[in-house]
Amino acid sequence: MAFASTIRRFLSGSASPTLQPQLFSSRLYSTLTSPKLFVSVTGSSLWCKQVGLSRLTTDEKLKEAFSPFGQLVEAKVAVDRVSRRSKGFGFVTYTTIDEAEKAREGMNAKFLDGWVIFVDPAKPREQRPPPAPEPSETGFKINKTIGWCG
Repeated sequence: MAFASTIRRFLSGSASPTLQPQLFSSRLYSTLTSPKLFVSVTGSSLWCKQVGLSRLTTDEKLKEAFSPFGQLVEAKVAVDRVSRRSKGFGFVTYTTIDEAEKAREGMNAKFLDGWVIFVDPAKPREQRPPPAPEPSETGFKINKTIGWCG
């Protein structure tokens, strides 16, 4: 019962003044470490089957949607090399982390071109190890693009 009355006092605004700053201080600090955002299909949405960037979303549409939150450096939709269609995700880069945080809060779980988008901090690209050479029975190295080379 004491817990319920504490919650009721907090919600009504009569909670102790020392309690409120502690609860809301975490909102003042950004969790972003880079001004680059990942706009994607990540996130679980049970209420909408269309999640992520639309296949019709272009770099210009992404830039137009995110430009109200600050000065953009780049807005890029990832496209398939062969078909040139959107892969369903992209990256938006701002000049400052504060602008990126505002965009993240303002655009996360919003509609863009009729689809729900999710905005998360971009992770640094991981370096892939070079492919291991395949052993050959004949002693020749096999180059898959040419065939073989001696």
